[in-house]
Amino acid sequence: MGLTNNDIFKKLRVAHKLRDDDIVKICALVDFKVTKSELGAFFRNENHPKYMECGDQILRNFLNGLIIHLRGPMPVKKDNKKPNSGSK
Repeated sequence: MGLTNNDIFKKLRVAHKLRDDDIVKICALVDFKVTKSELGAFFRNENHPKYMECGDQILRNFLNGLIIHLRGPMPVKKDNKKPNSGSK
């Protein structure tokens, strides 16, 4: 059986030594709000009554925020096109 979004989220949390506060700040980098109680529900055992499945949107936003957290924001691309001077 494959990994669930919850499993991936847990593994990334451990691998990067992230606390709940860190994850909330990382998600805020991409204007995505998540609470500590929601995070707690994602990291619980599947058999726990308050367990909640981590959806694709939550994991996607966390990953996008993690990229910004680790690499920094993307630099603004400059337009390489030269203006047409009209002379030959």
